[in-house]
Amino acid sequence: MRGRLSKPSQVELIYDLSAVLIHKGTAANSGHYIAHIKDENTGQWWEFDDEHVSNLGHHPFGEGSSTSNSKSNRSDAVVHSSCTGGDGTANGNHLDPIQLQHEESSVGSHIEMFSSTDAYMLMYNLSSKKNGASTMEIEGDAVFLHDGISLPSHLCEEITNLNSSYVDACEQYKLKKKRELDHITERRQEVRSVLSEAPVHSVEEPFYWISTDWLRQWADNISPPVLDNTSIQCSHGKIPLSKAGSVKRLSAGAWTKFSKYNGGSTFAKGDHCLDCLIDVAHTVVCADSYRDRRKLMKEIAEDVLLAKCEDGAYYVSKAWLQQWVKRKNLDAPCEADAGPTMSIRCPHGHLMPEQAAGAKRLLVPEKLWLFFYEDAITVKPDDSSGCSTFPSDSEECPECSNTLSEVACLEDSRREMKLKQRQNHEKLATGKSIPLSSNCKYYLLPSSWLSKWRSYVTASSKHTSFMEPEILDGVINLLKCEKHSRLLERPPKVAYKRGSFFQKGSTTDRLTIITENDWKCFCEEWGGTEENGISAIIELCSSNDLAECCGGMPMCEQPLDLQNEVNNENESRQPVIRTCPEVCEECIGERESCELMQKLNYADEDIYVYLVRGKEAPKSILQASESSEPDRRTSKRSRRTNNGNLVNLRVSATTSIYQLKMMIWESLGVVKENQILHKGSRVIDQETATLADMNIFPGDRLWVKDSEIHEDRDIADELSDQKMNVENIEEGFRGTLLTANISSQVV
Repeated sequence: MRGRLSKPSQVELIYDLSAVLIHKGTAANSGHYIAHIKDENTGQWWEFDDEHVSNLGHHPFGEGSSTSNSKSNRSDAVVHSSCTGGDGTANGNHLDPIQLQHEESSVGSHIEMFSSTDAYMLMYNLSSKKNGASTMEIEGDAVFLHDGISLPSHLCEEITNLNSSYVDACEQYKLKKKRELDHITERRQEVRSVLSEAPVHSVEEPFYWISTDWLRQWADNISPPVLDNTSIQCSHGKIPLSKAGSVKRLSAGAWTKFSKYNGGSTFAKGDHCLDCLIDVAHTVVCADSYRDRRKLMKEIAEDVLLAKCEDGAYYVSKAWLQQWVKRKNLDAPCEADAGPTMSIRCPHGHLMPEQAAGAKRLLVPEKLWLFFYEDAITVKPDDSSGCSTFPSDSEECPECSNTLSEVACLEDSRREMKLKQRQNHEKLATGKSIPLSSNCKYYLLPSSWLSKWRSYVTASSKHTSFMEPEILDGVINLLKCEKHSRLLERPPKVAYKRGSFFQKGSTTDRLTIITENDWKCFCEEWGGTEENGISAIIELCSSNDLAECCGGMPMCEQPLDLQNEVNNENESRQPVIRTCPEVCEECIGERESCELMQKLNYADEDIYVYLVRGKEAPKSILQASESSEPDRRTSKRSRRTNNGNLVNLRVSATTSIYQLKMMIWESLGVVKENQILHKGSRVIDQETATLADMNIFPGDRLWVKDSEIHEDRDIADELSDQKMNVENIEEGFRGTLLTANISSQVV
């Protein structure tokens, strides 16, 4: 730094005092430092003493502690520093005073000199220069700019070059912009000039045709395209009548100005195409002629459909002819006019037998057939299969006839077989109840197999979607357990009516009772073995001996509601169905336990809740609630009925009764305390129990009444005031009598 300051400079630099570092203390190696810093924006001085900051104003060193000297030349406004030692070092334990010279103004300079014994370091900012024509000074590898900023010489050179190139680019852009604007102005003047001369004022004047599409592009683009009139040119090299809306007339003067765009055909006043005009006229005449012919042929076709035509010579498809008559009268053939004989042509290329599906045909006169043939060839000239000619003496395909005969024979035999089975099993086919007697031998069949057989034998030949039932021996074997070779299903329920026994018509019964004769016929018809059947005998047992009868053999007993006319002896007796083989209660119990566990482990299933308004629930709701079968007619949305509302709720087996009541509260608006929840006739009131504990399964229908004892309140109060206290029950005992005071009886 001393070397730089010792060198003479051509430019006199002027600095302004910006900060003073002050030392307070008796020695240089101890004491306290504070700083006085000048705000360049306001000119005020600030004192920084650790965390304390104070404003010193514009006179940081006091008004009366300075000596003032006036000097006329601004160049003398320099800062002097002096000390007793001459080199700025401390003399003994005392810091020598430093004189501060501060300039107040530039005109008529008033310089104030301040003297301080505490100032330790002075900081200056470059203010301005004198006697320098340039604001940049090059010294060594550095370039000094204004405000004391310096840059390396190579960076300064690069910046200068970039600024120069930027200025050149701006000038080139201005020149290019000027050229473009001049060109646009010139193009606008050219377009206006040509369009002003374009109109043809008289028919006798010479004119030229030009494409309106090209003319629009020429007027819209700055760089006009090459002249192109191919879009308005016909195959004869002239302008057809059909292009009258796509051309524009130009005067000879305007056309000469387009000569510089080259290309394109020139169409003068008389270059309209007479050949195309003649073709159009011929087409119009032909269209009128075709319309008239089609109208005449349509009348003949209607007579054919009404069987009023006796001079038929060729076959056509009846369905195709019906559709052809329904179509509107057109000017030319369409796609639908193809294939008049396609559906009556067999895969071998011959006439399809009329017994085949969709092969109905009619005889049409020769002139009508020729009209059909011409239209079909016009629409599809390469498709000969769709327009095969079949005269009236054409023979049907022998191969297709044989195939159809075999199919017809098979259908006849199947029809006879179904008729015979319906006669052999008249009551079973019609679904009527069979009267039963005690001590008579009957047989049991799966109800599902019997239902499939009934659908098969009663279906018509047109409905082939009903599949044949399975072989009877395989179905019977599935009803027996492999472990004990006993019956895996319980016998159906029996009712006593008018002196006879009848099987109850319950959809839950998996077996149906049939007579011994029906069983023998089924064995002959569906591959069954008579000895392999499941026989059943109905016996009457007294109430006292019922338990003893049940202990001797597994059986299903059904109590009877006897009529008044039945004698007292029959009133005290109960029907018991004995089966051979016996019912395997062990395997049935295992299966029912598994089914029950599956039912108890459901999740995200729907149950239905009725809101009953009135003292008692209607009989329809009670029956629906008692039934365990899902109601397919029930909508998943809330449904309003005459007796109240019906909602479906998504629940799981672990949902508590408390949670269910909260869901009912939210859906139906009945306060939890006012809800009297029922399943059938049973009241459900244990809030800590789960739905599985209360034997509520998917699809069950519950009903609830509003007691209206407690006042209505917001459900949010219940959610905030109470917490659900659900009793955790061991999963292995759920649904059994081992759960605490909760019944497991299936309702």
